[in-house]
Amino acid sequence: MTDSTRLYELDTPTLLLERGKVRANAERMRSHIASLGPQLRLHVKTAKSLEVTKLVQGEAPGPITVSTLKEAEEFSGHGYRDILYGVAFAPNKLARALALVASGVKLKIVLDSVDTAKTLASLLKPTDPSLPVLIEIDCDGHRSGLKPGDPKIIEIANLLASTPAKVCGVMTHAGGSYDCRSIDAIRAMAAKERDAVVMAATSLRNAGCDASVVSVGSTPTATYAEDLTGVTEVRAGVFVFFDLVMAGIGVCRIEDIAVSVLGTVIGHQREKGWTLIDAGWMAMSRDRGTAKQPMDQGYGLVCDVAGRPMADLIVVDASQEHGIIAHRSGDPARMPDLPTGTQVRVLPNHACATAAQYDRYRVLDGGDRVETTWTRFSGW
Repeated sequence: MTDSTRLYELDTPTLLLERGKVRANAERMRSHIASLGPQLRLHVKTAKSLEVTKLVQGEAPGPITVSTLKEAEEFSGHGYRDILYGVAFAPNKLARALALVASGVKLKIVLDSVDTAKTLASLLKPTDPSLPVLIEIDCDGHRSGLKPGDPKIIEIANLLASTPAKVCGVMTHAGGSYDCRSIDAIRAMAAKERDAVVMAATSLRNAGCDASVVSVGSTPTATYAEDLTGVTEVRAGVFVFFDLVMAGIGVCRIEDIAVSVLGTVIGHQREKGWTLIDAGWMAMSRDRGTAKQPMDQGYGLVCDVAGRPMADLIVVDASQEHGIIAHRSGDPARMPDLPTGTQVRVLPNHACATAAQYDRYRVLDGGDRVETTWTRFSGW
C-alpha cells in the first residue's frame, strides 16, 4: 500500500494510529517524569512496534520494559540493550534469558518467590553471565509481589547472592490505580506505590544487599505522581496510546486517545435501533474494562470517520465479526441514520488488547490520509 491512501480506500476493520497524538502524549509524560527526577523506562507491551517506540523515545535506543521475551528478542535485534522483563520469571525461560544476555543485552528479571529463587540458584552455573533480579513488591493487593516488610525479600536476596542472578533492587506495579475514581485517589495510590518500594529497598540495604534499582510503574500513577523521592525509574506504556479506561478515570481526555478501529456499516436492525458494522470482538477484543466504571462504553465509543465522537453511540454488543452500534440509552429513536457503507472509527476500552488484534498500524498525521504503515508483532 502506498502512502497517502485515503481512509475510504482501506479494507476494514483496520487499526488507525494518530502520530500527532502519540507525540503529544509522549512529550507530556517525558516532561512530567523528568521534573520528578527518575528515568522513564518505556513499557513496549502496548505498541509492540519499533516505529512507535522510536517516536516516543527518539532514534537512540533507550531503556525499555517488556512483558514477553519475544518483545525482548525483537527489540534487542534493533539495538535495545537495557531491558527489564517485568513479569515474574519462570525457570523454563532461563535458556532464552541467558541467550539474550550473551548477545549483549543488560536484562533484568523479576521474581517474588523463594521457591523460584531456589530453582534459579540450582540451575545457574558460576560461569553463566549476570542476570540481575528485581524483587516484586505488592503495593496494593492487586496482583503479585511480596509485602514491603516481608522477610522473604531478604531471604531471596541471600539465596541468590552467590549466583549470577544477584538481587539489584525492587519493583512494583500499582495496578489498583485502574480502579481509582478520582485524581486525588490516584495521587494517593502513587504515594502508596512509592512508599512500598522505598520501604522494601531500605530493608534490603539495611541487610547489606544491593537496592540500586527502585522501580515503579502504571500509567495512572506515573501521570499524577507528585513526589518520587527514592525512586530511580518509572515504567509506563499505555500513555502512548491511552484508551477509554484511562479516560474513564480521568488520566486522559477522549481526544488524547491515539488509536481507533476503522469499521464499515454492513446492515441495520432499525426496530431495535441497531447499526451493524464489520468490527466485532475479533477487531476490538473482548476487553470490557469500562463496564465497572461509572460510564460503560460497551465494546468501544463510536466516532465519525474524522475521529469525532458521535453523541452517545457505543458498540453495545459484539460477536466474532459483527459489532452492534446503538445509542447508549437504548432508545431506537435516538439512533442516527448511518447508511450501509458508512465508515466509523471506534475508540478502544483497552489499547493493549485492541492493538493485539492487528499486525500493523495505519498511521495518520492529520486529515484522512494514511501517511505510512508501521508493523507490530505478537507472540511470546
